[in-house]
Amino acid sequence: MMPGSIRLFVVDALHAGANFALSAAQAHYLGSVMRRSVGDALRLFNGRDGEFSARIERIRRGKATVIVEGLLRPQAPETDLWLAFTPLKRDATDLLVQKATELGVAALLPVMTERTNASRVNLERLAAIATEAAEQSERLSVPRLHPPAPLHALLADWPAERILFVALERSDSPAIRPASGPAGILIGPEGGFSPLDRTLIQNGHQCTQVSLGPRILRAETAAIVALALLQAPGYG
Repeated sequence: MMPGSIRLFVVDALHAGANFALSAAQAHYLGSVMRRSVGDALRLFNGRDGEFSARIERIRRGKATVIVEGLLRPQAPETDLWLAFTPLKRDATDLLVQKATELGVAALLPVMTERTNASRVNLERLAAIATEAAEQSERLSVPRLHPPAPLHALLADWPAERILFVALERSDSPAIRPASGPAGILIGPEGGFSPLDRTLIQNGHQCTQVSLGPRILRAETAAIVALALLQAPGYG
């Protein structure tokens, strides 16, 4: 990896001449993992101000400060697509969050259904995975990560102006197609939605049931396929 290819997400305001400290984890990554030193180049983004070039000003013992130089890319609108997903086993959930971030989702919403097989969601871990995926995929933002919510609450609070596609297996629902405007996709658990879940979905005013094809996909695969199809030419 050449100097300058490292991208980091920061919370600080970005503008030419800005100077601030990185987090302890970022300082450790730069100094101990990537062996960077004073004067080495970075790229920084915060989801608001665009992407900027920067250089390491000081780095020592788990502490690092940077000085921001110039704008590389202005902030631009991104896909307004949300992913509501049932937490899976740890590795599968990690993969789902990573790939959804790479595919540009604006928000990640864990949802608890009757057949959810994960008892808890480590939001800190998922946020770190999403941040790293955004850094590596050259996005200009990190998706918002919502706290887990039961299915009935997700549907009750779903914005009226945002269509919610629901991927249903073994159904005669129409095939998923690219959508225009704000949208979301709901992916169920391994084993599919329960009868009660399906009743809630059928009564959801914003819900549009769709099919991802004749094959039964693993939940993480279904999420990747749905996000790709929703962003096929014609989306937005």
